[in-house]
Amino acid sequence: MDLIELSEAWVERAVALWEHTGLTRPWNDPHADARKALAGPESTILALVQGERLAATAMAGDDGHRGWLYYVAVDPDLQDQGCGRRIVEAAAEWLRARGTVKVQLMVRAGNDSVTQFYEKLGFERLDVAVLGKRLVP
Repeated sequence: MDLIELSEAWVERAVALWEHTGLTRPWNDPHADARKALAGPESTILALVQGERLAATAMAGDDGHRGWLYYVAVDPDLQDQGCGRRIVEAAAEWLRARGTVKVQLMVRAGNDSVTQFYEKLGFERLDVAVLGKRLVP
C-alpha cells in the first residue's frame, strides 16, 4: 500500500469511506472539510491507497498550538491489518515535521474499542471537557 497526500481527485472516495465508517454527521459537510484541509499549508489529508482503492485516511491539521487528527478511517474490509496504525503514525509524523509538539483527537463517548486502539498507539485520556458552540446555524 502506498501513502499519499490526498488530492481533489480522491475526495469523493474519501467522503464515501467516512460515511461508510460512521464518521460524518448531518450538520458537518465532509466535502467542505476536505476542501478546507487541502487548501492550506497547515493541514492535509493523508491516505493509504492500493491501486485505485482507498484503504485509509487521516486528516491532520496544526492550529498553531497543537496538532489535531480528524477523519481517521480504515476500510472495514482492511481493518486489523495495520492500516490504522500506519495512517495515524504517518499523520503524526506529518505534524512533527512541521514542528508540532503534541497531537490530539476526539473520540465519541462510548466508542471504547476506538479509544483502546488510540491508547495502544500512545494516546492518553485527558482530564478535560470538550465544549462546542455552533457559529453558523
